[in-house]
Amino acid sequence: MFDVVALGESLIDFTPCGKNDMGMQLFACNPGGAPANVLAMVSKLGGKTAFIGKVGKDDFGVFLKNTMENTGIDVSGLAMTEDVHTTLAFVQLNEHGERSFSFYRKPGADITLTVEEVDESLLRNCKIFHFGSVSLTDEPCRSATLQAVEKAKSAGAIISYDPNYRPLLWDSPEHAKSEIRSALSEADLVKVSEEEMTLITGETDYLAGAKELAQYGATLIMITLGPKGAFYFTHRANGKLPTYPVKTVDTTGAGDAFWGALLHCVCKKSLEELRLLSDREWQHITAFGNAAGSLTTTRKGAIPAMPSLEQIQDCMAKSKLLERP
Repeated sequence: MFDVVALGESLIDFTPCGKNDMGMQLFACNPGGAPANVLAMVSKLGGKTAFIGKVGKDDFGVFLKNTMENTGIDVSGLAMTEDVHTTLAFVQLNEHGERSFSFYRKPGADITLTVEEVDESLLRNCKIFHFGSVSLTDEPCRSATLQAVEKAKSAGAIISYDPNYRPLLWDSPEHAKSEIRSALSEADLVKVSEEEMTLITGETDYLAGAKELAQYGATLIMITLGPKGAFYFTHRANGKLPTYPVKTVDTTGAGDAFWGALLHCVCKKSLEELRLLSDREWQHITAFGNAAGSLTTTRKGAIPAMPSLEQIQDCMAKSKLLERP
C-alpha cells in the first residue's frame, strides 16, 4: 500500500544560475512538476510513493525518471513517448526569490496521458491520491485525471487537490475557474495559494475564502501565504502560522514541499480521524509543513532543495514557534 500516489506533470524547470562571461543568463536543469515535487517530499520523509504521468522518451524524460527513482518514487506508472517532447518550464526569479514561469507545452508529453495509460492498480492501493489542475488544461490528460480521481475515491483513498493555477497554461481565466471549481467537489484535502483562493472565491479574507472553498465538501482547506505562512481551516479548527526565518534564494517548489510534508503527517490517518483533529494538532502539522517549505527556499530548484526530516525538526526546535503565546 502506497502512502501517496500522485498523477500529473513531471517536467524540467530551467532555473537561473548566474551569467556567463558575456553577461548572458545561464540556466540549471532541475527536475520539477508539482505532483512529482509533492511525492519527492513525502519520499524524503520516509513515505512510500508512486507517480502516474507521461514524459518524452528523450534525455529530459530519462533524467526525470531517474531522479524520481533515486528519490524513492515508484515510477511503474510513468509512460514515455517518442511522439512528444518532455514539457519544459523556464523560471524567472525576482530580487526576493519569487518565481514566474514560461512553459513549452504545446503540446508537452504530460498532457498526452490517456485513460488507458493510467495504472489502476496504483489507484486501488494508496492511502492518499493527489492531483492538480495543471492536468485539467487539455485532453486527453483531463479525462485521464478525472477518471483516476473517481477510481481512487471509489477504492477508499483520501483525495488531495492542488489547483496550482498557471495562467499561461489556460486559454482564459474563466475556463480555468470552471475546471478548478468542478474538481473541488471531489477533494478531501485542498491546498490553494492566497491568489488562487481569491481567483476561485472572489474573497480576500482568509477565513471567508476558506469557508467558501469548504462548501464544496473538503475536510481541510490550507491556504499558503508565501512568506506570510499558511492558514488552515477545518470545521473544528482554523488559524494562521508564520514561516520560519531563513535566507530565501528560490521559492520554486516551496508550496509543494509544504504540502508533501503535510501529507506525510496525515497519511496514516483516516478521513474521520482527520475531521476530529484538534486545533493544536493542526498547528503542529501546519508548522511542520511551514518548516519544510521555508527550508526549500534556501536552495535553488525544487526536488534538489527539499530538506530531510532531521533538518525540518532542527528548524522547528531552534525557532520554538509553537511555544510562543
